[in-house]
Amino acid sequence: MNKIHKIVSLVILLAILVPNMTLKAGNDDRRGTAGAGQLLINPWARSAGWSSVNTANGMGLDALFTNPAGLGHAAGTEFYFNYSHYLNNSDIGIMSAGLAQNLGDYGVLGLTVNSMSFGTITRTAIPFPEGNGTFKPSLMNIGVSFAKAFSSSIYAGVTLKVVNEGIDNVTATGVGFDAGIQYVTGADYEIKFGIALKNWGPSMSFSGDGLSIRTQPQDASYLMTTEQRSLSWELPSSLNIGASYDFLFSEKEHRLTVAGNYESMAFAKDLYTGGLEYAFKNLFMVRCGYTYQGGTTKDVYLDVDKTNFTSGFTAGATVNATIVKAKGNKRSKDLSIDYAYRTTVIMGGIHTVGIKLSL
Repeated sequence: MNKIHKIVSLVILLAILVPNMTLKAGNDDRRGTAGAGQLLINPWARSAGWSSVNTANGMGLDALFTNPAGLGHAAGTEFYFNYSHYLNNSDIGIMSAGLAQNLGDYGVLGLTVNSMSFGTITRTAIPFPEGNGTFKPSLMNIGVSFAKAFSSSIYAGVTLKVVNEGIDNVTATGVGFDAGIQYVTGADYEIKFGIALKNWGPSMSFSGDGLSIRTQPQDASYLMTTEQRSLSWELPSSLNIGASYDFLFSEKEHRLTVAGNYESMAFAKDLYTGGLEYAFKNLFMVRCGYTYQGGTTKDVYLDVDKTNFTSGFTAGATVNATIVKAKGNKRSKDLSIDYAYRTTVIMGGIHTVGIKLSL
């Protein structure tokens, strides 16, 4: 019991201290100055379908984007693969894969890989304005996560991310951390609370041969190499505080979950999200969500009152099928197919499809 009290005290301490740190960093002079923006894109279809509102009730690999503590709910082995067509009228794609393994009393270990592709781009230069070969920009994040259930009510987790960005012969590599806690209570564990700190870590900067150029000094007959220095940038850190409640009907065959989340952004305006999810016998689920961005101003390029082009309505669905039924001490083997659609101000929205295997 003393251990639970210490964990709850830690949650309260984080709730008091971290928002002050976040608000201090997120002043108007620094809004929009963070890099590694791909860390703000949810690659998992199930949670993306209701606007990433599952800070409090995320479970398994799907929880890693919002709160790594949710990984502690994984009971066995999970494989999860997702593909996002990012902006319907573009050639941008996001492929994500995850593996989670329950280690018994030791906790749950997870591994995720997210890769963003932009197609092939023509390389141009002053001597070759029409093009001189091609290159492919790349964005990749690799995460190692660990979560543990300290009791039937307390879950905690942490994720270490390696972030890599590359454009031709210029790259940047950095590390970031996520950490979170979930608290579950109620007669049927229907009440859930969560808090998570995301994308905290040291600054990043670009380096490589692409920042060097051969020049000839004035009044000189020789060439010299001049190297340009890249400015550093911070990771897009944020603090998430969420809650959810499960309404159970007809001997728990039907479930309606209401969830809410507040995200304090260090380098952007804060986000307020609400979501609903209906489930029938854990065989079929539909969900929707809406994100409101606080303090929005008129965009100078678009006739809208949003500065986050993904803020707005989302919807999704899940179909879950049992491949092998549970027998004795052996768990059932389930296959799930997830779909999510996120509206965007421009370019036709974001479609995400996911396949999950639970063993």
